[in-house]
Amino acid sequence: MKEDSLAEKVYLEIRGKILSNQLVPGSRLKEDAWAKKMEVSRVAIREALIRLLGEGLLVKGEKSGYFVKSMSMEDLKQIRELREVLELGALQLACQKINEQQILELEKICEDFSLMVSSGYYGGACEADVKFHECLFDIADNDKLTLIYKSSNIPLFHFKLGRASQMDDYEKTDREHREILSAIKDKDFEKAMGILRSHLHRGELESLDLG
Repeated sequence: MKEDSLAEKVYLEIRGKILSNQLVPGSRLKEDAWAKKMEVSRVAIREALIRLLGEGLLVKGEKSGYFVKSMSMEDLKQIRELREVLELGALQLACQKINEQQILELEKICEDFSLMVSSGYYGGACEADVKFHECLFDIADNDKLTLIYKSSNIPLFHFKLGRASQMDDYEKTDREHREILSAIKDKDFEKAMGILRSHLHRGELESLDLG
C-alpha cells in the first residue's frame, strides 16, 4: 500500500477514536507506538498526526509530541450548540425521507449499542453512538449538510470510557436513541427534536460534571 494511503488509514483510525472519545483529551500519541500498532512507518503516522493537528483535534506539546486537544467549558458549550444546529436539521430531513431499510439500519445500531454496553465494550458502544448520529445525516441525504458535519470534526464529548459511574449515562443514551428512532418512525419531528435536544444538553452536562 502506498505511503499516502497508509497515512489516510492511520488518520481515519485516530480521528475515529478521538471523536468517539476512546482517545480522551490530554492523551499523548507516540509515533513509534502507533507505527507498531498500525504496522506502518513512522512517516505515515507523522503525516496523519500533522493532518489532525491542522484540523484542531490535536495540539503539540511544549517540548515535543502530539496530544489530543483538551476542551474547556466554553468548548463543550459551543460543540453542543453546533451539534444541535446541524443534527436538528438532519433530523428534520430524516423524518421526511426515511425508508424501511434505513429504519432497520438504525434499529441495528441501537441493538449494537446495547450489546456493547452489556458486554462491557465501551469503546464499541461509543463507536455505535457516533454511528447513530452519523446515520441521521446519511438518511437526510443532503451532501452539503453532511460535508459540513464531517468537516467540523465534532467529538462525542459525554462518554468517559470504562467508568462504572457512567453506566447510567450509557443506559440513558440507549433509551434516548430508541425514543428518537420511534419518533422518526412516526415522522413526528417535534417529538424527535425535543428528545434529541435534551440528549445533547445532557451530554454537555455530563462532561461538565465529570470534568
